[in-house]
Amino acid sequence: MRSVPSTPSRQSTSDLVIVSANLVPLIGVFSSGWNVWTLLVLYWIEAFSTVLLGTLKSLFAKQGSPDVIGQREPLHELRHKRGGWYPLQTLPPVYPRNVPFALSVLGIWGSTIVPITALVWATVDIPVVLSWEVSISTGVLLLAQLIEFRVDYLGTRKYEDVSAREILQQPTQLTVAMMLLGVIGLTATQSAGVAVLGGFVVVKTALSVSWESTGPIARSLQSIFDRLSADRELSRPQPEPDLPDEAVQARVVVSPQSVLLGSTSTILLTIFNRGVALLLIGVIAAIFTGHLVWSSVGLCVLVCVLAVRIGSYYLRYGTIEYQRRGDVLVAYDTLLNAPQWIVPVHSRARFEIKNAIPDRLFGTGTLRVSNVEATPTSTVQFGPVADLDQAIETLDLPVKHEGRPEQDPAVVGAALALALFFTGIPLMMLGSSQITGVEVVIILMMLAPFFIILIGVLLYAMLARI
Repeated sequence: MRSVPSTPSRQSTSDLVIVSANLVPLIGVFSSGWNVWTLLVLYWIEAFSTVLLGTLKSLFAKQGSPDVIGQREPLHELRHKRGGWYPLQTLPPVYPRNVPFALSVLGIWGSTIVPITALVWATVDIPVVLSWEVSISTGVLLLAQLIEFRVDYLGTRKYEDVSAREILQQPTQLTVAMMLLGVIGLTATQSAGVAVLGGFVVVKTALSVSWESTGPIARSLQSIFDRLSADRELSRPQPEPDLPDEAVQARVVVSPQSVLLGSTSTILLTIFNRGVALLLIGVIAAIFTGHLVWSSVGLCVLVCVLAVRIGSYYLRYGTIEYQRRGDVLVAYDTLLNAPQWIVPVHSRARFEIKNAIPDRLFGTGTLRVSNVEATPTSTVQFGPVADLDQAIETLDLPVKHEGRPEQDPAVVGAALALALFFTGIPLMMLGSSQITGVEVVIILMMLAPFFIILIGVLLYAMLARI
């Protein structure tokens, strides 16, 4: 997008449009007798549209977002992806590193807000006042958001100065405000009072102006909110590695088959995720109880989740070309046309063969490169590639081969035998007539964690030397 910055008059006009749009509900509160549920329906629609528009805006944010301590976003591996992709020449680039933040907000709505809303709507007698004022208010609020997106966000190139975390603050705060209004509705029965509703509209208007505009009113409000809120780092520069001047002397292209085979461990870790595990249990229960519709829906959702995880893994490693340029190794993304990391070959960096189980099962190969400077984790991954030895020779890499032990049939056989033995113990208990069903359940609950850990360690030892 190539637009000139907005003038002060345009910014002031944007302020007035947003203020007017957000004060329209006052007409319904004071003249049409709106209750809290009517206002809640209006703001629920606005909050949902804000979430959708906020996730779209966050994809264009150029600045980097700091990690949230104690939290891990979905598709977290994309957080370290460099470069952007242009969906259209008239739009700014989409940065894959912002996708985890967008999915986290959508996940909150999909797992909490939407189900709770459906439950309340089905169980509570909600006296909503539906009128032309409600329709006009909804349309004006949505139109104000679209104008802000086109004029302020794209028109002033605001996306160059913000991060995904900054953009997604607005949907998060509006969601909290909407939930607060819902609590008022549940406790105040028919009406929360004109004063409470009017005060809520005014506060919501102030927040909207501070979020959605860059004009003088917005700057004044934002300075007040900054003083009241704690200082938190929401944005940081996202440095891009510079390509060396040397020409490409050798290159190794990753084969799609090796990357897809290497994603099997990612799929298994996805299944062990708490939410996915509950979904899988629900699908199994629906199948055994004969609910074919719910089991089909659950299977479709499960397939979509796994497909997204595989796609994320492929976008992380499957579009990379490894180049030798002089004395440095460059991981270059051919889809985003951006270097992902650059490592001097003769430096403190250590090149070690990763003893990955998918590599042993499928004959692929992966390197772990540690002590890498100018990267968030100081450790990066090379591969997986179809022929690791050929790749090492082509790029002339100083690899330590002791990182991957040789095959050991004795270890494989012993670990498999012990895993089968410990698996047979609970199976024998289930088939014994000496123990009642209640006793079996109690014993399994007490011993299940021990058996799961023990069998898991044995299987890992077996696959690591296969």
